[in-house]
Amino acid sequence: MSRSTTSGPSQRMLRVGEQVRHALSETLQRGEIIDPMIENSVVSVSEVRMSPDLKIATAFISPLGAGDADVVVGALNRHAKFIRGRVSGALRQMKYMPEFRFRLDTSFDNFARINELLKSPEVARDLGDQNKNNDKDEE
Repeated sequence: MSRSTTSGPSQRMLRVGEQVRHALSETLQRGEIIDPMIENSVVSVSEVRMSPDLKIATAFISPLGAGDADVVVGALNRHAKFIRGRVSGALRQMKYMPEFRFRLDTSFDNFARINELLKSPEVARDLGDQNKNNDKDEE
């Protein structure tokens, strides 16, 4: 069996990451963590990336309704061992329970920045010139 040379995650890593994301979301939704920063905000888990050995789960979160998102991420990292214990019931089929690391999800900010760039007058001007050239080629 030949090994793939791509550096992307394997199918197994993606599948386990999605299972961990669901279990983590359910645990956060139940409100079992006693911390004012976590209790006063809604935490959305957008993605969980697993390490190749499936022992580390990096959860990308977006806190909604919180003043400072970094404080919520810090609170989740402080309670990572407690969360690991609560999630373990939903992930009984795993050989090793992963260690959780929480990171702020900035992908939505990146999408918004790219969207604003695409709507800028300079880009619209450049795209307008390209569209005019395409119209002339079709004639």
